[in-house]
Amino acid sequence: MSRTVVLVDPLPRTLDLIMTPDVRRRLEALGEVVVSEDGPMPDDQVEALLPDTVLIFGQTAMPRERLDRAPRLKAIVNVETNFLPNIDYQACTERGIPVLTPASAFAAPVAEAALGMALDLARGITAADRAFRAGEEAYGLAGNESTFRFAGARVGIIGLGDLGRNLRELIRPFRNEVRVFDPWLPAAAIERLDCRPSDLDELLRTSQVVFVFASVTAENEHFIGAREFALMPRGAVFLLMSRAAVVDFPAMLDAVRSGHIRAATDVFPVEPVPADDPVRQIPGLLLSAHRTGGTRDAFFEIGAMAVADAELIMRGLPPQLCRRADPATAARLRSKPVDLS
Repeated sequence: MSRTVVLVDPLPRTLDLIMTPDVRRRLEALGEVVVSEDGPMPDDQVEALLPDTVLIFGQTAMPRERLDRAPRLKAIVNVETNFLPNIDYQACTERGIPVLTPASAFAAPVAEAALGMALDLARGITAADRAFRAGEEAYGLAGNESTFRFAGARVGIIGLGDLGRNLRELIRPFRNEVRVFDPWLPAAAIERLDCRPSDLDELLRTSQVVFVFASVTAENEHFIGAREFALMPRGAVFLLMSRAAVVDFPAMLDAVRSGHIRAATDVFPVEPVPADDPVRQIPGLLLSAHRTGGTRDAFFEIGAMAVADAELIMRGLPPQLCRRADPATAARLRSKPVDLS
């Protein structure tokens, strides 16, 4: 009798990280769960399981030849939350195998943190705290010479995917004029969210606060560099919340060192950041250790979304919660795989 295998190869995630006991029980009800968490599942084990595998949760490489050996496969769910280049997305589409990611689980916490960091930089909150502790505090108006109110400030959003849309909803009470640069969206989609479509240069020239939520693609690596930072108004705030590779990172640091802009970043070219990296010593730069999305509830949401969609798929219904890979866009993505949870 054939088995019904659910292949779970989730590193750098673990099932305990992304699933509550109740969600894990629902996973186990879908079939015979075979888990590899001490390391990536060995190739010989994957090959032995493929003929009976109906679902894959994880980052297992699935080129066309492996898909040929998995005739019962119904879905692949990437719980690392990036569409990685180790899957033949075109072959999956041809065979009706959805490749999914519950990446939107991180959208709300990242947006919340981005708003907090923007408020900090606009109002000088942690800078004032550091000055006070050093005995260099300034009171009243003198302590606000370089600050501005976030309420009513002109905002630019680069990348209006899940992260950008969550941020847009969070800032509605602040009554900002919001410009958006997103070449993957038509103007009508941007306008429906009460935003103004913009080219990149206009957005940078006119915004006091710029949020970067863009994914890394084959076309946009380092697309914000020294020229683009020079376009920003002096004293503007720049928040890098998606991937370090979308900016020329040294150029961003130079723009902050010069005092032209203030910036915050949750992502870095190399992570963990070396202890002696000079990025740690730059005034005007607010640092976060790639932690804005990694809340406990967000990790559990990854598992909840993945299992809920898998349950639908096993019933012959389409997934509803996770993002589905499109071969044309997945092939252009260049996100660096996550090493730490």
